Amino acid sequence: MSQTTILVIDDSATIRRLVDNTLSPEGYRVILAPNAEEGIEQAQSVQPDMILLDHQLPGTTGFEVCQKLLTIPEVQQTPVVISSTLRKKAYVEYADSPNVVDMLPKPYTEDLLITTVANALDTGRLIVQSQANGTAVPEVINALEEADFAGTFHTFSLREVLDFVNNGTKSGVLEVQAGSARIWFYIDEGRLQAVTGTGIDSSEIAKTLPESLRDIAPVLNLTVGGKLCSEVDGLVELLDRKVLDPRLLRQVLRHQAAMLVWKCFQSELKSFRFETGRMPSPLFRKLPLDSSLVALLVEATLHCPEHELAKEQDSTHYSRRAIRGQNLDRAGLSAQHLQVLSGVGDPITASDLAAKMGRDYTETRRVLQGLSLADLIDRMSTGKVPQVVTLEGNANTARSLRLGLQEHADRLSLKIVRDQLAVRLLLKRNRPDVLMLPLETDTEITFAAQMQQELAAQSVDVKLVGILQSRTERDTPAHTPVVCDAYLTRPYTSEDCLKAVEQSLSGEGAPPPAAPSEVSSLSTCAS
Repeated sequence: MSQTTILVIDDSATIRRLVDNTLSPEGYRVILAPNAEEGIEQAQSVQPDMILLDHQLPGTTGFEVCQKLLTIPEVQQTPVVISSTLRKKAYVEYADSPNVVDMLPKPYTEDLLITTVANALDTGRLIVQSQANGTAVPEVINALEEADFAGTFHTFSLREVLDFVNNGTKSGVLEVQAGSARIWFYIDEGRLQAVTGTGIDSSEIAKTLPESLRDIAPVLNLTVGGKLCSEVDGLVELLDRKVLDPRLLRQVLRHQAAMLVWKCFQSELKSFRFETGRMPSPLFRKLPLDSSLVALLVEATLHCPEHELAKEQDSTHYSRRAIRGQNLDRAGLSAQHLQVLSGVGDPITASDLAAKMGRDYTETRRVLQGLSLADLIDRMSTGKVPQVVTLEGNANTARSLRLGLQEHADRLSLKIVRDQLAVRLLLKRNRPDVLMLPLETDTEITFAAQMQQELAAQSVDVKLVGILQSRTERDTPAHTPVVCDAYLTRPYTSEDCLKAVEQSLSGEGAPPPAAPSEVSSLSTCAS
């Protein structure tokens, strides 16, 4: 940018001084001309990257200057921005001038000047060529290409998508729509190098910073959005000069990444797209995280507000999970936290594990919840709390259930599986109190009937809750051979799930409704 030259042709000394004082600190080389003759001469000799031209000049107009510039081969492709107080009256004159790419109405602010100049430099020559040749101008510059990998979170979870990228050692950026925010995961050979986002309040992340990093919290105003600006360039320069401690800044960037990951796990995720080849800004390339998802999740649970964590009960136990289809990357996870993971085997409470390892209970509990979110261990309730297993292939519904039932760990322990094979494997190891199965297709109805028969043959008392489709999509399957203890109809909430489980355990029984008109009552459970 330091070599970019802007020629200003304006008879007002005030305007010339304003432009010079505004653009020079931005790194531009500014050439000033007080009249048309000197301006045309400077244009021919300097060959600027852009010309800011006043409409009203002594003895002539900006339109005549534009026509003259078009006859000079060296500058006939140079983009021109017209500036005038006449606004619309002046703009009409330049409608057929192919070298005019924008208008800057006087008076203007410094910010508007900077933005207009930057846009004209980025798009100017393309617009000049298009207007000169009579061809259409593209709507956007550097339009997004088709993503290499894209989809919605109805089928895949964020952990599964990141596992896929990690296992394939891919490099690029994963864009995730999380509620109203967009989060970017920059990845190099499968490892997370930086996480940035838009629609994020950086002050909320700053509140969760450890005390040792609070002094440099203002840095988050620049880094959360992954900006490319002079202030960020200044940080890189300070790092190069060894004025700024890279260890502290790397800790801030790691904390930023952890809290943005946490937001993803606390929000409704909509869609994702992965593009190869895109890299983060120089600051993030200079201080890469080289971390795994599990390390960032543990970091997030260590610093997130207490009320955002799942409530811990005396009956809450953690057990090691049999990993299937998941990567084993633990990069960035500290030795102490790896020991916590290794210490989990048979079901154990957070307090018992902390005592066994001689560690702080609060930290151990938070680490365990982070490991649970990463699907490395299972979090469950034991004792008199009903054990519930649900087959739920919709990732959004599964996430909503998991989050909604965190507040009700004293009422049930929920295990969510994604396919029929997982149900069979789980039933070989454990016998839940309630099994929730979808009855929306013939295949699902057949599977539920088989499960019911097999459990009955083993004299195992497992209650069955049937999940039916919305009546707007399909009539209730009154013909199903599966008689359940309770029913749910999509869409259903965590509270609906609680009610259906309690009804199934009450022993009252709940045959399927006889007519679609009665289906509406099934949102809480059929009678």
